[in-house]
Amino acid sequence: MTYDVIVVGAGIVGLAHALAASRRGARVLVLDRDARANGASIRNFGFVTVTGQARGTVWTLARRSAAIWRELAGPAGIAIEQEGLTVIARRPAAAAVLEAFAATEMGEHCRMLSAAELAARLPVAPGAACAALDSRYDLRVESRTAIPRLAAWLEQAHGVTIRRGVAAIEVVEGGVITAGRTYTAPAVIACPGDDGAALFPDAFARAGIRRCTLQMLRLAEPPTRFATPVMSDLSLIRYEGYAALPEAAALRASLAVEEPTAMTHGIHLIAVQSDDGTLIVGDSHVYADTPEPFAQTAIDDAIVAQWRVLFGAAPPVLERWTGSYAAVAGRHSLVEAPMTGVRLVVVTSGTGASTAFALAEDVVASLVEEGVLA
Repeated sequence: MTYDVIVVGAGIVGLAHALAASRRGARVLVLDRDARANGASIRNFGFVTVTGQARGTVWTLARRSAAIWRELAGPAGIAIEQEGLTVIARRPAAAAVLEAFAATEMGEHCRMLSAAELAARLPVAPGAACAALDSRYDLRVESRTAIPRLAAWLEQAHGVTIRRGVAAIEVVEGGVITAGRTYTAPAVIACPGDDGAALFPDAFARAGIRRCTLQMLRLAEPPTRFATPVMSDLSLIRYEGYAALPEAAALRASLAVEEPTAMTHGIHLIAVQSDDGTLIVGDSHVYADTPEPFAQTAIDDAIVAQWRVLFGAAPPVLERWTGSYAAVAGRHSLVEAPMTGVRLVVVTSGTGASTAFALAEDVVASLVEEGVLA
């Protein structure tokens, strides 16, 4: 069979490009070295986060991507586990950031919650919160099932061919070389995640890509159901949509003094709930060219401590895991055209689930403009 597009990588970024290309009528082949989804695309919250993404282009990408998730979820058999987001402010400085955010164009579908409204929504410990923001933009899927179901749906409904256990050795103009054979197509989109240095060492070196490692936990089902995903103060200095606001400076200064452990390990609280009632809670962020492979109990304990401040006693830990993704400080993604008809696409901000669908549409459109795709 002949193909119009070869996508290297079957994570969320690669699958998003397969969808965008197939929707334009292209015959798409996806190659992935692993037998099943195993990397960053399933080692996360499954949280499609719009609220708090960097103002401008990234926020727009996230809004568009969330709309695509909602469009394809039903046909692909992917359950939307939760809708919306509640950002809880523990400190007056955090409440000031949320109020400033709500007054921007990014807060169009957000509103501040009263203490009574927050208490009716979530089991927040008495005195733990002084304000909260409600957003309707966001949604959450279960990554471990959503990514395989998305891949299966692309094969069944869009005619995409996915070949697993096939590692790309080299990307060349007009094709991809593997150990077994060379696959040819006029367009190649390489989405290698944090392993791309082997295929594109110069591009990775120029961009200064490092690895960000994170630790996450699954907690047993708590007594009370969570109406939405949850974030808190530390998220407001991590997500650029909040962090770039002038009001964030005072919060950042307070957190540097009051939360030294969390700041050292890049911890900020996100908690989402699965259909079975269990909670995914995290996470941490440690950056290195070659990170240590060992998870630290102290980091897990610090994540759970953030939970306890807001909600009291934590349910038992059922699972622990680590993940990693390609990272460049202050940069959403690396998109390059190293050869005619070739695109290298790496999301370098840990926001693949939140932005990849819209980013992929733009990348595929650029190949159409280049003339290698119809």
